[in-house]
Amino acid sequence: MNTKELFLEIGTEEIPAGFIPRAMAEMEAIIIRELGNARLSFGEIKTMATPRRLALVVTNIPAVQPDAEITATGPSKKAAFDADGKPTKAAEGFARGQGVNVSALKIVTTDKGEYIAVTRQETGRPTHQLLAEILPGLVAAIPFKKSMRWGSQDIRFARPIHWIVALFDGIVVPFSFGNIDSGTVSRGHRFMANSTFPVRSFEHYLQECERHFVIVDPQRRRDIIRRETHRVALAAGGHLLPDEELLDQVVYLVEYPSAVHGTFSPEFLKVPKEVLITSMRSHQRYFSIVDGQGKLMPGFITINNTLTDDPSVVVKGNERVLRARLSDARFFFEEDQKVTLEERVKSLKKVVYQQKLGTSYEKMERFRALSESLAAFINPAILEQVSRSAYLCKADLVSAMVGEFPEVQGIMGREYALLEGIPAEVANAIAEHYLPTQAGGELPASDAGAIVSICDKLDTICGCFGVGLIPTGSADPYALRRSAIGIINIILEKGYRISLSDGIDKALQLLSAKLTRPTAEVKADVMEFFRGRFTNLLGDQYPTDVVEAAVSTGYIDLVETSARITALAKFTSHPDFEALAVAFKRIGNIIKEGVDAPVDPTLFQDQAESCLYEAFQSAKNSVEASISDGAWQDALTEIATLRGPVDSFFDKVMVMADDEKVRGNRLALLTAMARMFGKIADFSRIA
Repeated sequence: MNTKELFLEIGTEEIPAGFIPRAMAEMEAIIIRELGNARLSFGEIKTMATPRRLALVVTNIPAVQPDAEITATGPSKKAAFDADGKPTKAAEGFARGQGVNVSALKIVTTDKGEYIAVTRQETGRPTHQLLAEILPGLVAAIPFKKSMRWGSQDIRFARPIHWIVALFDGIVVPFSFGNIDSGTVSRGHRFMANSTFPVRSFEHYLQECERHFVIVDPQRRRDIIRRETHRVALAAGGHLLPDEELLDQVVYLVEYPSAVHGTFSPEFLKVPKEVLITSMRSHQRYFSIVDGQGKLMPGFITINNTLTDDPSVVVKGNERVLRARLSDARFFFEEDQKVTLEERVKSLKKVVYQQKLGTSYEKMERFRALSESLAAFINPAILEQVSRSAYLCKADLVSAMVGEFPEVQGIMGREYALLEGIPAEVANAIAEHYLPTQAGGELPASDAGAIVSICDKLDTICGCFGVGLIPTGSADPYALRRSAIGIINIILEKGYRISLSDGIDKALQLLSAKLTRPTAEVKADVMEFFRGRFTNLLGDQYPTDVVEAAVSTGYIDLVETSARITALAKFTSHPDFEALAVAFKRIGNIIKEGVDAPVDPTLFQDQAESCLYEAFQSAKNSVEASISDGAWQDALTEIATLRGPVDSFFDKVMVMADDEKVRGNRLALLTAMARMFGKIADFSRIA
């Protein structure tokens, strides 16, 4: 097959770094969809980008679209022909729309019945023509968080487009986007090689980009930045403080990265290191340097977008900007210490947390009471510590430092608490209660921090659901999903044997004056919300059907439910599992709602009934004891001993006997077994 290469480059003004990764992913998804719709096979797809360009290459596309036999289905046979078998207007209209005579129509049988259809041969078109239709749609379909119009153009893109290169087998794919026509000409680095260059192929493009100081592959830029920042940090006598999130941003801020080392006055090290790091990374995109003990050093690394003849000029400029930033941070730090955390707590009464849910002070009072209740259950010895931590944990929100650097909320609360002489256990809990701050992030180490974190997040979730602020598929402005996952991870990590249902009840009780929806309805929604997050989380570790089977029988105690899932997943590899699962499903189908009545052995008519009853009675005590001890694997292993008696029962016994008492007795036996199985999982959900 004669296959060709497609290459597309969209040249723009600088696109915000955060927009680029998604744009690359969407370009790939769109071209896959469009080539599939056009019946075009393809090989490798690669996307690349810099702040000024989005590029796409697809290999092994056929030069001509393959021929195809197309069958179009129309109205039903009944609607297409009258009682005499003559075509109706519906049939005539369908034939006309397909460009054929009524005589060309045929009858096809589908799942829904008989319908008229027409089959025609479609000759494949040149791929070059198809791409000219596909590519402008691809450019227009790339989604951005924000897009813009420019000039008098009636098109939108992240930033104004200045050029488009579109080649198929080295030949221009002609199309227009706004006032830009596709062509063969790209451009070099804005400052170091601000000139155009022709493109013949993707390989030629890469070579010319390098020659014009553009490293278009983001992975190559990432490798260069990582290597250079480590080199510069070592040359400065320290080590690079790893920061993958910052690296992800910087990669898409430059086309030709170079690392430069600068310093700041050691006097600024009196400010908490988190503040210094945040100031450097958030405002300036600087990497930090630490010594062998992990202590922050008075230096930074910045990534330039150009090579410079005199690096000292660049260094001095960055040092001057940073000095101003750090001076502000030091000023805020010193001024904040003039007001105690206790005094700041009172200021929370003037801070609106959410219009329907009241002030930050009211929120603190709620989750403080919730925290005290939870601490009394988990570890009464730390109740006072938990209460104090909850009371002070939001105080730093009204500090100047957090007002300037929101990322250090909690951290500054801890630092100010330590400076005031507040016990370290309370200070650390103040910082920990915000954890985790992201998926897979660090969890609170202390029980006090964990308890306050759980209760703060639970109040947020219940409060938002209670006033109708429920997340949708595309919007979750209060980060309720992240809060729920954080709660689940903390509970599982700490092994807290607590009732999720009771916790939600208590939170809703404390919120009762704020709720605008019925309490029972809110609880049901919140429970289902947690169910979804829990099954998704565990579904990443275990088969989805196993997770659903265990969760469907209850998820009030998340630690217990997680243990059941683990045991059940392991049990699926047991040699008797498949046969037992089939039997369990069969039992469920037979008993329907079940017959909850004592089993009467005197009504047994077959030895298989007696054998199953005796085996069940023997296993029941062991299974229930294992369940009571949380030994789920032992319980399942014991259940596996029933495989033989169950098989024999179904082979030899007709459950739905004519005799009502016999039938009822057999259903009662199967119901008792189903109830026991149901304490572990709903086996009917396992594929």
